[in-house]
Amino acid sequence: MLKAAIVLLLLTTVVSLFSGLFFLVKDEGRGSRVVNALTVRVTLTALTVALIAWGLYTGQLASHVTW
Repeated sequence: MLKAAIVLLLLTTVVSLFSGLFFLVKDEGRGSRVVNALTVRVTLTALTVALIAWGLYTGQLASHVTW
């Protein structure tokens, strides 16, 4: 369940990235929609990092690297 939430947040972050690019091209940087897209993207990224940290802390996510 945690991994699915992380993947979902990453996908919505990518969608927000491209929507910000679209608004930047369409509005030529004059509107506030680019700033709103950036705010959403930063919030989603912070939530993703928090979920990853929580998953590592609780043991739901683990690194199985041998080195």
